[in-house]
Amino acid sequence: MSLLEIRNLKKHFPVGEGFFSRGKGAVKAVDGVDLTINEGETVGLVGESGCGKSTLGRAILRLIEPTSGEVNFLGKNLLAMPQRELRDMRRQMQIIFQDPYASLNPRMRVGDIVGEGLEIHKLAKGKAKRDRVLELLHQVGLREDHYDRYPHEFSGGQRQRIGIARALAVSPKFIVCDEPVSSLDVSIQAQIINLLQELQEKMHLTYLFISHDLRVVEHISHRVAIMYLGKVVEIAKSDTIYRDAKHPYTRALLSAVPIPDMSRKKERVVLEGDVPSPVNPPSGCTFHPRCSYREALCSQSEPTLDFAADGHGVSCHVFGPNKRA
Repeated sequence: MSLLEIRNLKKHFPVGEGFFSRGKGAVKAVDGVDLTINEGETVGLVGESGCGKSTLGRAILRLIEPTSGEVNFLGKNLLAMPQRELRDMRRQMQIIFQDPYASLNPRMRVGDIVGEGLEIHKLAKGKAKRDRVLELLHQVGLREDHYDRYPHEFSGGQRQRIGIARALAVSPKFIVCDEPVSSLDVSIQAQIINLLQELQEKMHLTYLFISHDLRVVEHISHRVAIMYLGKVVEIAKSDTIYRDAKHPYTRALLSAVPIPDMSRKKERVVLEGDVPSPVNPPSGCTFHPRCSYREALCSQSEPTLDFAADGHGVSCHVFGPNKRA
């Protein structure tokens, strides 16, 4: 059953030519994304830096206001929801931020950071709040004596555990994990990933897991969506993406993943040129200037995200469903 349905979601940031000038264009950070996330699953969102992954995650939660589109959560369109109703809905949607150092208020104790949502939503206060926060700290692998400490007294991994506890405090159904392990050591990354998986199984959580690390995404995700220049260009089950990627951009990303076995060789796909500007993206398929398989149609017509019978979606004139394999 689908928990979240995104339809033609866009977020354009206006740009100008001077302090007093009106907008002369827009950065098309998210430019028409369709995505469905089912209850209890993890969808990994992958792409180069600047492709719009984090903007999409924040637009879903209305931490930044989308330009247009629909975000249907539990059957309700969040973008048409008044602020009062949205505030109540926020109990069901939370986010774990990328930077565990910047995302925690250095002037607040851990107990207040984790318990703030409980008071805002009038779920608990006093002893009930303290008991709930201590329970959450235990669930994420922290101790009772951490309750009265400040963020600067913790390591990066511990701070991210605090951020996870804060997200869990109001018992959400859906969590956006915005590169939650990218700033951590590799050994700590594994611990946090395992913790997220344990919590998902125990609490029946649904994740949108944003990352640029394809190996981490492979480990945690049920399905993987590949994003390029504000659009989803391929989506499929995790094992399908890593075994049988169709889109040339996905193949290039996978070819850059290091292999620990030195005896194995694989062909490195080197993309042509640089990522185009999101202010003035190319006509047709936005990937065509860097694609070695491009045809005349690719620069003239924008491909749609078409799905095969197995649910493998590809936005490509050459390698889409029922096209050349």
